[in-house]
Amino acid sequence: MDLDALAWLQSPSGRALLADLAGRPLGEHDLLGELTRLRRSYPADQASAAVDLTLLRRRAAAKFPAAGRMFFTRDALEQASAAPVAAHRAARMAPYGPVADLCCGVGGDALALAEADAQVIAVDRDELRLAMAAANAEALGLSDRLITLRRDLLAEGPPAAGAIFCDPGRRAGGRRRFHVEEYEPPLSRILAWRAHTPALAVKLAPGVDVAELPADAELEFVSLDGELKEAVLWCGPLAQVARRATLLISSTGQRWSMERSTLSPVSCPLSPPLAFLYEPDPAVIRAGLVADLAAQIGAAQIDAQIAYLTSAALIATPLARAWPVISWQPFGLKRLRALLRELDAGPVTVKKRGSPMDTDALARQLSGDGPRPLVVTLTQHQSRPIMIICGPPVVAA
Repeated sequence: MDLDALAWLQSPSGRALLADLAGRPLGEHDLLGELTRLRRSYPADQASAAVDLTLLRRRAAAKFPAAGRMFFTRDALEQASAAPVAAHRAARMAPYGPVADLCCGVGGDALALAEADAQVIAVDRDELRLAMAAANAEALGLSDRLITLRRDLLAEGPPAAGAIFCDPGRRAGGRRRFHVEEYEPPLSRILAWRAHTPALAVKLAPGVDVAELPADAELEFVSLDGELKEAVLWCGPLAQVARRATLLISSTGQRWSMERSTLSPVSCPLSPPLAFLYEPDPAVIRAGLVADLAAQIGAAQIDAQIAYLTSAALIATPLARAWPVISWQPFGLKRLRALLRELDAGPVTVKKRGSPMDTDALARQLSGDGPRPLVVTLTQHQSRPIMIICGPPVVAA
């Protein structure tokens, strides 16, 4: 898509075509026929742009409730934050506005900031993405809170603002960039902007190497519906603690968090598997707060290097999933098969931490014809491989 195509899609005729396509099947086997049909009435570039945008809107529905009215490019959509994650961040930044959203893409984070009543300066070097950010603000009725500014942040500094949010480019040629100095702009350049705007937040890849990050900032890991989504580096007055894990639930809007005020490690007792097995949320694990969670719920770690916890009594927590333990012992595939037969196993789910086994293949081999669904966890205790047989996960009341 280019600027001319975007302008046409915003016109009455473009909107009419998009409305028509929204209700039509556009599966893999429908596309050729649909494009052939459209090209009888529209130029090929307009037909293709409308179909591409319709497909992107359908994909974007998982991230944006208003996706059916918004404009996207494929790359920008992939990097955009899901709306609940962006809203969580925006609530923290909005009081420091106006906020400069740097590398704004098609405006997902800028829109969340505007919805949180912040004035936003949306900055990007890509003219098409800026135009889409403005179009999205108009579509959502937020144009009065957002202005766009075209600027190459590799060559120039950011505009004056009360706070800065930056989502640097983390892909090149379709490949991920894993080191923070490979980002565009690199993290060192972004952090230098604290000299004139101390309130700075930077979105990072969830797998970021924490050793590459400054110690004088807060590092938050955010999960959505149990899936780790991002890391955020909070600087200056935005920093509140050393480490934070935040869990968001899209269906209910619920949010849970835990944090540690310092980087000092927390000790945790070790124990063989007891009556219940816990797997902390991935945000808790990445934030290095497994021992903190253990202390909170009165649990122990099964192994010092493994993020599984155990306790004699069930302590329900939204920060971890729990399974009742039926039995455990040192790993042995022959013995495991025999135990599952004795338990009249039906479908078997295999989980692992610290094991080289192929869980999907093993689950197919272990599943039986019985009525009892079971969970097999392959892990370690005192650095030795063990197997834990559990019942279905406990559903929190």
